[in-house]
Amino acid sequence: MNERPGIVIAGVSGRMGQMLVHTVMESDKVQLIGVTERQGHDWIGQDLGRVLGQADLGLTVTDDPLTVMPDARAVIDFTAPAATVELATLTAQARVAHVIGTTGFNEADLARIKAAARHATIIRAGNMSLGVNLLVQLTRKVAAALDEDYDIEITEAHHNQKVDAPSGTALMLGEAAAEGRGARLDDICDRGRDGLTCARKPGHIGFSVIRGGDIVGEHDVLFAGPGERITLRHVASDRRVFARGALKAAIWGMDQPPGEYDMMDVLGL
Repeated sequence: MNERPGIVIAGVSGRMGQMLVHTVMESDKVQLIGVTERQGHDWIGQDLGRVLGQADLGLTVTDDPLTVMPDARAVIDFTAPAATVELATLTAQARVAHVIGTTGFNEADLARIKAAARHATIIRAGNMSLGVNLLVQLTRKVAAALDEDYDIEITEAHHNQKVDAPSGTALMLGEAAAEGRGARLDDICDRGRDGLTCARKPGHIGFSVIRGGDIVGEHDVLFAGPGERITLRHVASDRRVFARGALKAAIWGMDQPPGEYDMMDVLGL
């Protein structure tokens, strides 16, 4: 009998979903016990191995998370905001750790996730990599050390299939920079420039977005001051860094009490 704790992957057909399958199956700490997809997807009812072009794995893709939740210790979820919010209700009921890599939430979505965290361990992060979370820490410290003479610009680049902008990681970096300055990002965020936009407002944080090709993820934080510029940068060349981070978060979350956590908690930062 396999005593390793069970992991469920939501949104298994996506780029991250498929990467997570390989990462979990290669692990000697956990086992993959279930995979889900949205209703109506072509993979529903088929063996996971077969749709991935491999031998049968004995795992059927389902559109009903309730069928795989009872034996799970954690769910890893890189789907869409509406799907994640609904899944958070189910993980709360099942008392299963919920690792959320989904981005693009609105305030109402976040409020429902917060409510679910009263009963389940929820780990949510715009980026699961160690390098990015170190970059967030550095951004906060540099922003705190430099005054408003240094303008802050955040540039992010991703593949041409990404649907939300700015990326969740870019917003994480913006929030860190705003915290370093003792401000709220919503109050000093500049996310769109076109036409005659007037001069830059002192203290505002600007965002630029690039979408093209198969770019995995690139993020730059520019501090532009009089006579000098400082750039902090992270480049992801392989999605496995996100999958490994998500699995690390799932394993960590299995032993935590209900509440909202992020990768800073997981990594002890």
